[in-house]
Amino acid sequence: MSEATVPTTPPPAPTLGEAFKYWLKLGFISFGGPAGQIAMMHQELVERRRWISEHRYLHALNYCMLLPGPEAIQLAIYISWLMHGVRGAVMAGVLFFLPAFVLLSILAGTYLSFGDVPAVQGIFYGIRPAVVAVVLFAAWRIGSRAIKNEVLLAIAVLAFAGILFFDLDFPWIVFGAAILGAVGGKLAPAKFKAGASHGASNKAYGPALIDDDTPPPAHAKFTWGKLALTVTAFVLIWAASMAMLVGVPDLFNMGDFFTKAAFLTLGGAYAVLPYVYQNAVEHFHWLTGPQMMDGLALGETTPGPLIMIVTWVGYIGGVTKHLLANPVAAGLAGAAVATFFTFLPSFLFIIAGGPMIEATRGELKFTAPLTAITAAVVGVILNLAVFFAWHTFWPKATAGAPFSGPFDAVPVVLAIACFIALWKYKADIMKVIGVCALLGLALSFIR
Repeated sequence: MSEATVPTTPPPAPTLGEAFKYWLKLGFISFGGPAGQIAMMHQELVERRRWISEHRYLHALNYCMLLPGPEAIQLAIYISWLMHGVRGAVMAGVLFFLPAFVLLSILAGTYLSFGDVPAVQGIFYGIRPAVVAVVLFAAWRIGSRAIKNEVLLAIAVLAFAGILFFDLDFPWIVFGAAILGAVGGKLAPAKFKAGASHGASNKAYGPALIDDDTPPPAHAKFTWGKLALTVTAFVLIWAASMAMLVGVPDLFNMGDFFTKAAFLTLGGAYAVLPYVYQNAVEHFHWLTGPQMMDGLALGETTPGPLIMIVTWVGYIGGVTKHLLANPVAAGLAGAAVATFFTFLPSFLFIIAGGPMIEATRGELKFTAPLTAITAAVVGVILNLAVFFAWHTFWPKATAGAPFSGPFDAVPVVLAIACFIALWKYKADIMKVIGVCALLGLALSFIR
């Protein structure tokens, strides 16, 4: 966008109906895991629609990165909560995962009925290199804006190396970055100011509806009384929901287990997958190991957060345990319970904690750790791109033999082409993924 075409006034505030259309669309196109989803929202909400400024966007993202649960959906809930209150939060959150819930439920039912489909495997083959490019592009986009000096660059490099070479868990990366930010904010405050690039986003995109200096709306004002009431309301909702499942032991176990899992997803879905696998496969016997892995493959290539694997687990668990006489109804009951209890805490974290985060936005002692975390997250996203690339380019490799098996050059070419399309030609992410899916389908008939 040239300076001559940069808007000089904020956009009109979207109605709840206009926001509904966007969040529904996002639910259908949110491929690429959290990094891709965060990049999509940045491109649409910060650059094109200007509903929120870049600094406010990154401040919200930093908070969501600290929370258990899927950060992309929590970011959507946060932004919509700022604009439209609790109604907006519920709307954005539900629409973010609803398409994935429907799609994964249909796929789980089809999977149980018909097994493997070569054409679908071909589509996955084409999508995977596109996902590599989307994640790499997200690292570049966020890094180019968040890393403004050599100190933040060093934090990003340390985070990348910590995961890649020392296999550090993501919570430790976040904790370490927060400590560095807290100390650095006192010793070298200029290096950790969230506003170090203040004005850059305005110069590039124009003033936003929720701009850097826009005060929080009335519903986002923090009071201890409001916090207590919000937490109490969520506890009552959880307790009432669990009480409805008491007569069906397997559903009750699902509600209890996925509530616990929701509070252990610090670091994203991959951090909690071993815990889900251990309990769903080995303890409760809701599904088999191969079924779990097939669900993970589908979760990586369908819209919505990767933690939507819980929908797959719940559906197959409902059918396996014969919760209801009708297998479809049994599967949907299991899928609904698993999904509901996984995402309920995400709404709590934003609606209860958001006002406190808005109240501390201008204080360096709070923003410096978050600025450091943003830099660390760039390294984490880059590592995720490397992880996806490794599994895509060396599909038969293992951790013990990282480059064993044949090297597949076709995904490499597709990934490079996708990255160039996203970076140089500003191609729409959904179109890039769609083209790759069609190419993969075509290749499945040729091979």
